[in-house]
Amino acid sequence: MTGPDMTPDTTGEDETGEGAAREEVGKPDKIDWFAELRGLALMLLAVLAFHSFVAKPFYIPSISMMPNLLVGDRLVVSKYPYGWNWSSGSFHLLPRSNWRLAGDEPEYGDIVIVVPRNRKEDLIKRVVALPGDRIKLVEGQIILNGKPVPREVEPALELPVDADQPCDAYTFPNLQFRNPSGREICRLPLLRETLPNGATYLTIDHQHSDVDNTPEVAIPAGHVFLMGDNRDHSADSRIPAEEKGLGGPVPFHDIGGRAEFITFSLDGSQSWNPLSWWSALRDGRAWSTLRPPLKRKAAQQ
Repeated sequence: MTGPDMTPDTTGEDETGEGAAREEVGKPDKIDWFAELRGLALMLLAVLAFHSFVAKPFYIPSISMMPNLLVGDRLVVSKYPYGWNWSSGSFHLLPRSNWRLAGDEPEYGDIVIVVPRNRKEDLIKRVVALPGDRIKLVEGQIILNGKPVPREVEPALELPVDADQPCDAYTFPNLQFRNPSGREICRLPLLRETLPNGATYLTIDHQHSDVDNTPEVAIPAGHVFLMGDNRDHSADSRIPAEEKGLGGPVPFHDIGGRAEFITFSLDGSQSWNPLSWWSALRDGRAWSTLRPPLKRKAAQQ
């Protein structure tokens, strides 16, 4: 029985009352795998394009650019300052070649990514000589076009010893100490080098090495001479290719970009767990620029 304020509940029933309009429950929508894979492929292509044409993150695995770059530093390398070439592509998917698009020359003091002629891994070094220059080393000092590149002694760097910077006795003999607070440190002697354009940066040259004295080399067109800032521990243009060095001047088309800044640095104590990364962060390294400052007076000479 119903009244004016009451109506029968007919939810889920058709006119015959048999519930034919009832929705099926528990049957999932069919996944469009083609659309999913297409979206993933487009995302990967976008990442590859950004890494190849704009910028890419890099990790420092060696000590060759100390004191300016430490093992464990993460940095950003821009791909466009010198134009694009085969080595600009991510994962070096393109075949080695000598073509360049929108090419430009590196400058004195730039830190660049280079792919050695006989290997595929990236190395990171500093530009110390340009096309047309003549360069040699005498007792570790660069002689550029017949003139010594100025070097000034700077206060020693007291670098904390950690898992990625152990300051072992073989690599850095007699340089490990304990400071008054009890912390183990690596006391690194520093020299400030200033190139003809005024670019100035710190180097380490703490012992005699076979490449402290080298014959003069003329830099051909389209090439640069590269060296690591840690002069006693760098496989660079001074070292033959057979010894895993760069084997002399490097062509522009083997340079894949310019280092711009450090994003963060880990001391090697971290594990696979991201929660451990916070305690492994090195203080004071995040967002440090890698572009060398210029001494204006030197630049005007």
